[in-house]
Amino acid sequence: MLDELQLHRQILYDLSVHSLEQMGGMYERLAYVANLRDPSTGIYFHERLCAVFGEAGVGQALADCHEELFERLLESPLALQEEDLLNYLDVLPGGREVHLRECSEKAKTWIPPQAPDYLKKLFCSNLNALCELLREKKPRVRSGK
Repeated sequence: MLDELQLHRQILYDLSVHSLEQMGGMYERLAYVANLRDPSTGIYFHERLCAVFGEAGVGQALADCHEELFERLLESPLALQEEDLLNYLDVLPGGREVHLRECSEKAKTWIPPQAPDYLKKLFCSNLNALCELLREKKPRVRSGK
């Protein structure tokens, strides 16, 4: 049991140091970890981590990490979520507007399957509201006065 916990910590530490810390915010991290999950099997896979630590341990650690990132995002104030989402959309290729249109649909894949239904609903509600706010916001044009 202690060996499993230590392995779990090592996997999460490695993921954090080599991948997550370089990312700009919570949405970027959440999208990254969610994309490590195969939607048809539900299994998480990270090639480098699996080569070092083995698939079984990595899969569970990534599932736990996904849920933790999801919950931390929901715990942050909506104003921070809005800023973080805006920053995430701005770094994606193609620009903010392109990704904002598909954000709500794509974000359903960001929800960990083991999350409670009430958190899934809260996430979707928050994200839909944030996307609508960002669609309505127009960039401010500075006058030459």
